Amino acid sequence: MTMRAGVIGWPVAHSLSPRIHRFWLAEYGIDAQYQAVAVPPDWLGNAVDGFRSGGWRGFNVTLPYKETILPLLERVDDTARAIGAVNTVIAAGEGIFEGRNSDAQGFLASLRSDRAIRTEKPAVILGAGGAARAILAALSGAGVREIRIANRNRARAEILAAAFPAIICDWDDRAAMLQDAGLLVNATSLGMKGQPALSIDLDRLPMSAIVTDIVYRPLETDMLARARARGNPVIDGLGMLLHQAAAGFAAWFGVSPTVTPQLRAHVIAAIEHG
Repeated sequence: MTMRAGVIGWPVAHSLSPRIHRFWLAEYGIDAQYQAVAVPPDWLGNAVDGFRSGGWRGFNVTLPYKETILPLLERVDDTARAIGAVNTVIAAGEGIFEGRNSDAQGFLASLRSDRAIRTEKPAVILGAGGAARAILAALSGAGVREIRIANRNRARAEILAAAFPAIICDWDDRAAMLQDAGLLVNATSLGMKGQPALSIDLDRLPMSAIVTDIVYRPLETDMLARARARGNPVIDGLGMLLHQAAAGFAAWFGVSPTVTPQLRAHVIAAIEHG
């Protein structure tokens, strides 16, 4: 039987996961299928049951199901439980699906592939959604001593800080947060295609600070362009997407894939075409 995995969401046609995983399947000569499955909100439980009975190796989870899928799984690992969201489901035995979250390790891998993490310098995270939660968990686990968070809805940031050590700042004070920082992360949708640009004054940000964005449509957001122009090292959001995919592929198909320039170019072609 051909091995099967995929990605679920609503909508899901925009997902780049099939392009990533099919590239690896071809590269490593693996006889398997990876497909995008659009799952309406009232059909999530049925879809999970269908994958389980159909012998799927597992699947990725995108919006809006990263949180609502948790009670439908037999197991959830400690990282996903702490983050409160699942982006990867693995068949862990007969009829057993285990939820994991590879966003945190994907973020760290992307960062480390480009720059060393300076744990002695404060990190600034803008946003308080699922991506911000994963990034906060990653930086906390990596030993970053001080993490500052600002979100347009302060209450959501405070919920985040209740689970992980962080300093909460008002959204209006986001520019002041950049003083002496070693890392700035935009974990909001601001700057994404079709969304307003992220408005933030970078004058107080040290020139040595890394600036990164979870947004990858476009690859270079307004914030990244401004940071690059003033001399800061910048990392776009595509690296996190590619590296988080590797963990699921390894678990499903038994091969640990490599994030290469060829894969990156392959995915960028789809982004630019879209």
